[in-house]
Amino acid sequence: MSQLPAQSDAASPKLDRSATAGIRASLTAVLISSALGVVKIIAGIFGHSYALIADGVESMLDVASGLVVAGSLKLAAQPPDEKYPFGYGKVEPTAALVIATSLLAAATIITIQSVREILKPHLAPAPFTLVVLVVVVATKEVLFRYLANAGESIGSQALRTDAWHHRSDSLTSLAAFIGISIALWGGKGYEQADDWAALFAAGIIAFNGWRLLRNAWREMMDAALPEHITDDIREIARQVNGVAGIDMCRVRKSGLGLWVDIHVDVHGDMTVRDGHDIAHRVKDALLASKHNVMDAVVHIEPADD
Repeated sequence: MSQLPAQSDAASPKLDRSATAGIRASLTAVLISSALGVVKIIAGIFGHSYALIADGVESMLDVASGLVVAGSLKLAAQPPDEKYPFGYGKVEPTAALVIATSLLAAATIITIQSVREILKPHLAPAPFTLVVLVVVVATKEVLFRYLANAGESIGSQALRTDAWHHRSDSLTSLAAFIGISIALWGGKGYEQADDWAALFAAGIIAFNGWRLLRNAWREMMDAALPEHITDDIREIARQVNGVAGIDMCRVRKSGLGLWVDIHVDVHGDMTVRDGHDIAHRVKDALLASKHNVMDAVVHIEPADD
């Protein structure tokens, strides 16, 4: 026999807290990236550095991706309804796909423009651009760690992808710093070092974009979660009084929440009512756990002697 406990809203407060924390982190990064993007583009124009301009464009993409993440987290936190009985969680990895695609698009644009700049003569970058880049690299690295930790704590693929967007920006700025330094140190004939740096940065951005696109796609396809999460959920269910063992456990991630399908073994001579009560206790234990379990389908099966 099997038991399908009615869906509960017990996980909603946890989901709301996670979404609020993620939105706050994302909007903080948006404000900082906006300021940095404007500064880099202006400094790149007046400092004759295409690498810095490309870096500024990358920062403005960070602004757009941050807004996408904040919106996706707000939507993903909505409870299931009649139209979407499994909730809106898939909005979150969809946002991660959009951000990863924007990274690949940015890499393509920067590559094309870098090649154009390499093929035509231009002025060497101004020394003050190096100061701007030092501040940018430090700030972006702090943003990366801030968003990566926030994404890990709430289990958000979109927020983790956005964090790597900032890490890519940091690497782009570092490449620009190296290129400008070479151009200034080498003097006449080394002006294109700045553009070669932008080209190198585009390769880094493309690599991260592809890696993040692959991860987001895996979540969209309900790929298996890390083994330690499934093992922990099995152990939580096993500890419930009346459970003799766990026959099967499948867990899929949808946005910030988990959906569990688990088969638990109970005494074969147990009444239907007693099996029903155990199924509810298993579900309640999973919803109350540290994992953002949105719902659990608990199947009851007779245990082998």
